[in-house]
Amino acid sequence: MFNYLQSRIRGTASAGLGEPPAGLIGFYWHFVRQTRSWYALMFVTSLAVALIDTAIPVFIGKLVSLMEASDRQAALAQQSTMLISMVVLILLIRPLVMFADMVIRQNVLIPGATNLIRWQSHWHVVRQGLSFFQNDFAGRIANRVMQTANALRESVMASIRAVWYIAAYGISALALMAVSDWRLGIPTLLWFVAYLFYLRHFVPRMRDLARVSSEVRSLVMARVVDSYTNILTVKLFARLDDEDAYVREVIDEHQAAIGAHMRLISQFMFCLSAMNAALLTSTAAIGIWLWAQGEVSAGVVATALPLAWQIANVAGWVSWEVTAIFENIGVVQEGMQTIAVPHSGIDRSGARKLEVSRGEIRFENVLFGYGRRDAPPVLDQLNFTIRPGERIGLVGRSGAGKSTLVNLLLRFYELEQGRILIDGQDVAEVTQESLRAAIGMVTQDTSLLHRSIAANIRYGRPGASDEAVRSAAQKAQAHDFIVGLQDWKERNGYDAHVGERGVKLSGGQRQRVAMARVILKDAPILVLDEATSALDSEVELAIQEQLLGLMEGKTVIAIAHRLSTIARMDRLIVLDAGRIVEQGSHEELLRLGGHYERLWRHQSGGFLAHEIVQTETAIDADSGDESPPDGGHAEPVHEAGSDDALVVTRA
Repeated sequence: MFNYLQSRIRGTASAGLGEPPAGLIGFYWHFVRQTRSWYALMFVTSLAVALIDTAIPVFIGKLVSLMEASDRQAALAQQSTMLISMVVLILLIRPLVMFADMVIRQNVLIPGATNLIRWQSHWHVVRQGLSFFQNDFAGRIANRVMQTANALRESVMASIRAVWYIAAYGISALALMAVSDWRLGIPTLLWFVAYLFYLRHFVPRMRDLARVSSEVRSLVMARVVDSYTNILTVKLFARLDDEDAYVREVIDEHQAAIGAHMRLISQFMFCLSAMNAALLTSTAAIGIWLWAQGEVSAGVVATALPLAWQIANVAGWVSWEVTAIFENIGVVQEGMQTIAVPHSGIDRSGARKLEVSRGEIRFENVLFGYGRRDAPPVLDQLNFTIRPGERIGLVGRSGAGKSTLVNLLLRFYELEQGRILIDGQDVAEVTQESLRAAIGMVTQDTSLLHRSIAANIRYGRPGASDEAVRSAAQKAQAHDFIVGLQDWKERNGYDAHVGERGVKLSGGQRQRVAMARVILKDAPILVLDEATSALDSEVELAIQEQLLGLMEGKTVIAIAHRLSTIARMDRLIVLDAGRIVEQGSHEELLRLGGHYERLWRHQSGGFLAHEIVQTETAIDADSGDESPPDGGHAEPVHEAGSDDALVVTRA
């Protein structure tokens, strides 16, 4: 039975039902409507529990009246049906109703509805644009996705269990007392009026304080996760005290927010306790006075007092539930800042799959500046075409727009003007999934998933065989180090896990795994953004030979600050201040004597040779000589297509 109930709501179902609305009520209904039948059943069981609990004081009153009878045997015989009904109600029906209420809550809604909300929230958030994640803490985003699901489900369930329960119970109790004598119902009626007044006064303040507390709690999580994620930097710079202060600041702020919230709750609970005491005392006083006047029987008083006591007793529980409801509403409101955010850079209506037959890429009047109107654009009226199968290198100083150009090609950002076409298809008119599936990219800042080596490589082509994964690793010069790996759980080779962001591997090892992933993907367009920057010269030379084969028949865009790595490209495009200032082959640009020639000269000898000569002169000066003896000289040695080298020789 429990397995059946727990399978009624599939937590990972119904993704893609549209964006969660920005309004609070709409946001709640977006998720609640998917499981509304189960909430309705809980509504029915809560009503049944409230009505049964109301009937119990009535039975107590009838028992008191029964015991006042002079002919006890006749009274028992006369009330036998009532007594049997009371036994059946308390011994059988109430436990069954309570059980039904419990299993709906604990075996259907808690596991199912919670994970359904969490899954759909994650599904929506993970499809946000790249800038969404760049502008926030990963820890805060994750915390909001996780906490909002609990808070939303719990606030709805508490509203049904507590608020609906006391409303149903209170109205029934008030009606029973009024039927016996209307004066007995006066304290209960006044209590309800006062209770509603206090809820109206305290609840909005509790909600606001709960939202503030939730926001600060998420910030605590964000800062703690930020420290953990960047623990290597923290250790390298010996900044533990600064990190302590960074986290302590927000924890102190969180403590202050919790303190303000608890002060308000304490005030509310004190007022409620006073109200409950007044309700019980006044009901008892009126009941005894009416009994003394002979206007009601002892059984009526015996019915009224348990009803009032149950209201007072339940009110404390309800007040905590109401407090929790609005705490959770505050958490939901805070979570909506991440979850109820419309997607940016979504596929346009009617977007079709990209079909790459040749691999031609054309940039037409491309202008982009990250939305900043008060600064020059990063790319300014860019126009050029990459022919099918052509290998181009992008060259330029840092900030010239090289990486931005690639990000626009991948549609991580939307153009402000112009368009980019692949085989005549505007990338803005095709689906992003198909666009990125057609482009294989190796980035400079390589980040791996906290999974096995094989899973990371297979990310390029999920259905690839083990043999294909191993072949890709061999081409990326990664196989030899992979087979020698063992992780902290003694998993070996391709099964070894790499740690968060791949921290268990060196920079060069991560880059080779990333290279294997792209080799396995085998996309028709290849983008290399400093793809070999973390490799030593020997491994880089071996990989470059593999890359030549990988580039065969593909359109290639390569970015490298180390010009020797891209000198063999078919064409080099030199960017400066967002514009193309030169383009041509390596030899053509050297003959031109412009930007590229200066960059090449600085890297391959001019600047470095000057520095070495200065160092040699300084060393010899310490020995009493002002210049290299015997005509010694510093000689730059460089060769196009090889690593830059500088050899200092002496005659």
